[in-house]
Amino acid sequence: MELREKLEDALKKVRPSLQADGGDVQFVEVGDDGVVKVKLMGACGGCPMSQMTLKNGIEKILKENVPEVSSVESI
Repeated sequence: MELREKLEDALKKVRPSLQADGGDVQFVEVGDDGVVKVKLMGACGGCPMSQMTLKNGIEKILKENVPEVSSVESI
């Protein structure tokens, strides 16, 4: 399975929680250094808790499921 596919599968685990609050996340790219770039959409885009969601939610799940991930950034 390609890295991109692994990341998309891992994001599917996070999406229901985000969508329940009116938000979503979109995979943008992953660099050779393992930094994954995502775009927070909907309610997540302007939420004051978005950085906590990004680090404690999305990044945690991606690292658990895809060992190649070093960090996650929102663009």
